[in-house]
Amino acid sequence: MKIYKTADIKMTPEVFHSADHKKVVANFLGISPKDIFDLKIFKKSVDARHKNNVCYVVSFTFCSEKSFSNPKITQPPVRKDVFEKLTPRLSDKKIVVVGSGAAGLFCGLCLAKCGFCPTVIEQGKNVADRQKDVDKFWKSGVLDLSSNIQFGLGGAGTFSDGKLTTSANNELVFSVLNQFVRYGAPDDILTNGMPHIGTDNLKIAVQNIADEIVSCGGKVLFETKLVDFDVSSNKIESVTLKNKGKVFIEKADVLVLAIGHSARDTFELLYQKGIEMRQKPFSVGVRVEHLQETINKGCYGQNYDKRLPAATYKMAAHFGDRSAYTFCMCPGGFVVNASSEHGGVVTNGMSYFARDGVNANSALLVNVDPSDFESDSPLAGIEFQRKIEHAAFVQGGSDYSAPAQNVTDFLKGKPSVCFYETKPTIMPKALPCDLTECLPEFVTKTLKKALPEFGKRIEGFDKSGVLTGVETRSSCPLKVVRNECFQSNIEGIFPIGEGSGYAGGIVTAAVDGLRCAIKIAEIL
Repeated sequence: MKIYKTADIKMTPEVFHSADHKKVVANFLGISPKDIFDLKIFKKSVDARHKNNVCYVVSFTFCSEKSFSNPKITQPPVRKDVFEKLTPRLSDKKIVVVGSGAAGLFCGLCLAKCGFCPTVIEQGKNVADRQKDVDKFWKSGVLDLSSNIQFGLGGAGTFSDGKLTTSANNELVFSVLNQFVRYGAPDDILTNGMPHIGTDNLKIAVQNIADEIVSCGGKVLFETKLVDFDVSSNKIESVTLKNKGKVFIEKADVLVLAIGHSARDTFELLYQKGIEMRQKPFSVGVRVEHLQETINKGCYGQNYDKRLPAATYKMAAHFGDRSAYTFCMCPGGFVVNASSEHGGVVTNGMSYFARDGVNANSALLVNVDPSDFESDSPLAGIEFQRKIEHAAFVQGGSDYSAPAQNVTDFLKGKPSVCFYETKPTIMPKALPCDLTECLPEFVTKTLKKALPEFGKRIEGFDKSGVLTGVETRSSCPLKVVRNECFQSNIEGIFPIGEGSGYAGGIVTAAVDGLRCAIKIAEIL
């Protein structure tokens, strides 16, 4: 038996969901269905470029005893998981990984599989206990500073749509996807052109990865925070950790900083200790929320096939030195309160794997340049974020209610006093108001230009919907400088992931963690 891959086949929703795939493939290739065995989907995506004529684009793999000379039949690419090539070895090196987001977990998992027995520390809690704290905050407004949407096992990505999209296509990307499947994610993330796990499956996967690190001899310590570290001859010597009020010192040959974009007190510690950091651009804005049905019709056409998945979108508009764009779109999802500091409101988006919620939401952001900051300190971007988050807290009534405004009211410059067809999903609640009171003027001006442009691409985008503020944590406003060996200006300290400025999502963060672990294994 030989394995083959087909070229892309366009299939209507009716054909994809109802027809015999073997017969469809045989007809497309001009061969007999009897020559096709073990037919599997290799890659699937939705082509929505032509509304009212939306189709699936699907390629398949199959086995056959015959040989073919057919331009529509090729050999499938060989996709290898780097975890299958890791060679365990005994090592007494002390490695501490700070943070259990995608970067920290995959770095820790790779190191554990190599025999290094890393200690992964996380200031937040495990998934089950973290969920209780998040639910309590959403219901009552009581915020736990260490256990919330930003902090806890899996990092901020645990409460998200769990998007696994990236422009890269290499063995490390495949390795991340394959490992997610191994630890509980749905198989179709390996075949979907725009894969996502969903917050429900992410909670399972990250807990299983943490358990695997422990089973390989490593440690995962929750409610444990890095509060200091010692350096000798410009090399890391030890770390000072705090667990539930108890402070203790651990030797560290390697300190991996996978701290995420919201560990602001840790960034302050790094700055005080002389870790080289620099400002970098990022973006701020709001969450825009529409009825999913509005987005489906706007993307697929008025009479779209109901078997199509919840529609997604990605848009951008440019106005001189400012741009507005959508980011982290959550079909059938929810806007969530992602605050992590007292006196500040932050929003994010979340979807379950089924994406079956009534509303769709997306970040609607405007670029921020370091020239917009109030100082040249590497931490100035954090203060820029804080100022907006505090203004949103006040505008929302100072009880963690989120300030929100109807899209039509926002464009008319009129404060909202109630919500129309689209009801905000954020908890504890949304308070109708004027968002211009808590966003920089250049942000609101750019958003008011962008919304009508987006309305030309998706009908109704600027005629309905609600804006909820504020989205300030789309990426880290600083970068922790590192060299080609992933090390900072202090030997043995490895900054990685989104918080250190080297990733922009779950996959890129996980890949950065893997690359760092492989480099550490080479050095040690």
